[in-house]
Amino acid sequence: MPAFSRSISKALFPIGELTKPEVRAIAKQADLITAEKKDSQGLCFIGKVRLPEFLQQKLQPKEGEIIKIPSDFSQYKRHVPEFENKECELEYFATKFAYAAEDGKVVGKHQGAHYFTKGQRKGLDVGGTKEALYVIETDVNTNIIYTGEGKNHQGLYRNVLFVSNKEIHWIRKDLILAIGENLRVEARIRYRQTLEKAVLYKVEKGMYVEFENKQSAIQEGQFVAWYQNEELLGSGVIS
Repeated sequence: MPAFSRSISKALFPIGELTKPEVRAIAKQADLITAEKKDSQGLCFIGKVRLPEFLQQKLQPKEGEIIKIPSDFSQYKRHVPEFENKECELEYFATKFAYAAEDGKVVGKHQGAHYFTKGQRKGLDVGGTKEALYVIETDVNTNIIYTGEGKNHQGLYRNVLFVSNKEIHWIRKDLILAIGENLRVEARIRYRQTLEKAVLYKVEKGMYVEFENKQSAIQEGQFVAWYQNEELLGSGVIS
């Protein structure tokens, strides 16, 4: 069997146990043109089109307001209660801030809340602020984008997120947690993000991920992935 075929055959079945650099090394040995191809960070099926442009082609524009939430917003200074148990504490800190139009000031217009995601800075086209505005929440029902000034705005940060049972996916089946159990891991919520220390807590309805440090722009519908010693153990869709 040619070296090319042997390399590919060896890579086909155990690939789930290999790291990406190991797979690339096999591809390079086999002289594949994809060995050093840049990783995809977009939607492969739409071709060479930027995601915002793709959405604008598929979704109709709808003008709405951009509202700036002040850094001293009352919910950022809320009194933290005493918790009955750890699960109550996790639920409290996993709950995102709730905004209404009257909580801030209208600073501009946009063409559709569905075009924006938390943490986004580009595309707002709003001037006159000392620091750049960042999206801290979107409301597609009212078509309002809530923003905060500066990348350190409190509205961007939380340290706890929740994944429902149906959205939890384990690779290491031997480490699946039972209700009431927890596991120290490292986790990330976006591609190429540095791994952060975290603890998984299994509860009846799903699993909480509590980060040691607050994370910027935790977005519902995106993935969280957890690791130990750089081995991917599992992942889940953020609720």
